[in-house]
Amino acid sequence: MTPPLAPGRFGTMSEAEIRSAETTLKAGTWAITAGALLFSVLTVTPLVRAVSPPGWEWTAPILPLVVDAAVIIVVRLDSVISRLGGTGGAWPALLRWMTGVMTLALNVGNSALHRDWVGMAIHAVAPLLLIVTAEAGLAYRRAISTALARIAREQEAAAERERDEQKAREREERAERERQRAAAEKAEREARDLAAAEQREKADREEARQRAEREHALALERERTAREEAARKAKAEQEERELAARREQQKEEREYAARVERERADRETAERLRLEKRADDLRQEEARAARERLEAARPVTVPAASSVKQVVTVQTEKPAGRVVESVVMTNEFIGMTRDQAEAALFELYRDARDASAYSDWDQDPLAAPGGEFCGSNLGRRLGRSDISGRSKVKPKFEKWYVDYLRAKAGERELAGVG
Repeated sequence: MTPPLAPGRFGTMSEAEIRSAETTLKAGTWAITAGALLFSVLTVTPLVRAVSPPGWEWTAPILPLVVDAAVIIVVRLDSVISRLGGTGGAWPALLRWMTGVMTLALNVGNSALHRDWVGMAIHAVAPLLLIVTAEAGLAYRRAISTALARIAREQEAAAERERDEQKAREREERAERERQRAAAEKAEREARDLAAAEQREKADREEARQRAEREHALALERERTAREEAARKAKAEQEERELAARREQQKEEREYAARVERERADRETAERLRLEKRADDLRQEEARAARERLEAARPVTVPAASSVKQVVTVQTEKPAGRVVESVVMTNEFIGMTRDQAEAALFELYRDARDASAYSDWDQDPLAAPGGEFCGSNLGRRLGRSDISGRSKVKPKFEKWYVDYLRAKAGERELAGVG
């Protein structure tokens, strides 16, 4: 076998140049292999056909093709194994040499049978070239793989050195930055200490000034407090005198309000008694009129409304002891304006409602339909229609009555009467 090439022969070549040489070796090897196989098929086929039994001459190309396939396997696998940096052992070498010898024997066999030495030499060229090329190519590939591995190791070592140098530079830069940072921190700390000392001195001076100002302000505050205390005492005495005067005035006002309330209650009692007497008179008048109607055998002629007042009577069965008065329909408020007539009628409405013994005013016979103060009769008494009395006059009087109760409650509260 050809001895392996020394790694030093590729020391001056780059990885790209070595790979280019490997490509050239691969292309040349396959060209030689293809040529040798083609030449072998053309040379061996006549020899095999001559020794084949009659009728089996067509099998002659099979043998050279089988041998050529073995050659292809050897060349291809040797290339792969050498590229991986390993060896196949004795069997791959035996197959390589056996295929080479078989190819050589088949190529020179026909010339040897005819003792044609020149033909043997010519036909031996291609097999021998294929055998030597396979061995040389194997050695070349191993040497190239070794060189590529060495270049890879050298590149890795160079990269590792570069990384180490980079790390060393980074360590130096970090150390330099640490030194600069320490120096900057030291300078900053010294500056802070100096500034703090100046600030303390300034604070001491400011504190002394503020202490003097506070003492002066305290003295002024004590003087102002003494003056305010004297003024407050005088004001308190004045307020106490005013409060006593107000209390005396409020007492007098309450007594006056109570007296006014008693007088008003007396008036209301008198008015209620007057209304009750009037109701009794009305009941007696109604009883007398009923007796007269029973005795009369002829209908009653009613005079015209312009000259005679109409009388409307309403009877109730509610046990209130109250009788509805006759309602004067016309000329009740003659000579008054519309507002004056409403005010005069509201006073009668208010007094009747104050004197009512019913919790619900609408249940009182005076306010029930047909009563003296129902909505329809309020409208008639003011010379208006029934609808106007129900929809306008009655709601207006109710609102005025609510305002009247509120005003009276306010007077009581002001007078201090519950």
